[in-house]
Amino acid sequence: MRFSNVPPQQGLYHPAYEHESCGIGFVVDIRGRKSRKLIDDALSVLTHLNHRGARGAEPDTGDGAGVLLQIPHAALSLLARQSGVELPEAGAYGVGMCFLPSDPALRRRVMSLAADVVSEYGQTVLGWRDVATDPAALGPTARELQPHF
Repeated sequence: MRFSNVPPQQGLYHPAYEHESCGIGFVVDIRGRKSRKLIDDALSVLTHLNHRGARGAEPDTGDGAGVLLQIPHAALSLLARQSGVELPEAGAYGVGMCFLPSDPALRRRVMSLAADVVSEYGQTVLGWRDVATDPAALGPTARELQPHF
């Protein structure tokens, strides 16, 4: 006999997508409207998580907490244009966040390999952008292991 705590498919829920979700929160606008309030609310949830995803073994070293949001096309287009890259229309491209090695030579190698894989899938890397970071609040473990974004 097999027992399961997973509820049956209903509404927007499908059990095929069930997985552990320890220490997460969701803030959405069910109609898909974008707003700064959604981001502020998501950051509020994030700062109140005191479990996996928001805090690691050291109080000042998290283990990967963040916020997933829609691509801010207008802002990203402006940044891309400043780098000489013209983006396609909104919805016609994707964005990847890469955690790259700190060593510049190794980082270039990994970026080249990533571009090769993207090409194998018939897509094109339009460009790369360094993400600004502020390591001031990082604990010793996070600082030591911080990747290049």
